[in-house]
Amino acid sequence: MTYDELMQQLEKLGSEQTKGTFLRHGAMEPFFGVKVGDLKKLVKYVKKDQKLAEQLYASGISDAMYLAGLSIDPKQVSKELLQQWANEAYWSMLAEYTVAGVAAESAYARELALEWIDSPEEMKAACGWNTYAGYVSITPDSELPIGEIRELLARVRRDIHSEKNRARYTMNGFVIAVGTYVWELHEEAIDTGRAIGKVHVDVGNTACKVPLAEEYIAKSSSRGKIGVKKKTCIC
Repeated sequence: MTYDELMQQLEKLGSEQTKGTFLRHGAMEPFFGVKVGDLKKLVKYVKKDQKLAEQLYASGISDAMYLAGLSIDPKQVSKELLQQWANEAYWSMLAEYTVAGVAAESAYARELALEWIDSPEEMKAACGWNTYAGYVSITPDSELPIGEIRELLARVRRDIHSEKNRARYTMNGFVIAVGTYVWELHEEAIDTGRAIGKVHVDVGNTACKVPLAEEYIAKSSSRGKIGVKKKTCIC
């Protein structure tokens, strides 16, 4: 499909019901309201044309931007493009999933995660924490900077309750990711989760809840998932 054909298809697949759901989760116009499952069916039309993926993201339309993230090759993407994408991610679904997922699988995962974590911009900081969470979930422990991750856990423990809304959410998720995927820091992540306790996040007019990190890690442990790495962060 061409760019115009894809945009027409996205408009056709959109629904007011899905649009309403996304709006309750903080989505902002412009977007059509396409279910993620339907977006995944279009990946085959974009995956072999990386320029098309870039063009879709540049459209500024959330559904097209998410499709771009599903389709781009993270091993070929440049640092400059990832920085541009992070700058243009205007709501949490794009920042925390689209950009963070691609960045986590790129050659610049740690570098950009640390840069974004320090950003005063809420969406960019949230993107940074999720990028690092994704990075630890797919990277062998032997290749991880354990000391640096330990320092980030300490930072979460110290700062989480005073950070911006979505940053709090993703910092909590970072603790869960470390406790689940990094065997060496499993106990330290549990201790961090216990120390931070309940994290208050405004999740809009939804039934979503912020998981208690300590409990979530314990559930992963009961399923025998501690230290079992994921194959991909892009979803």
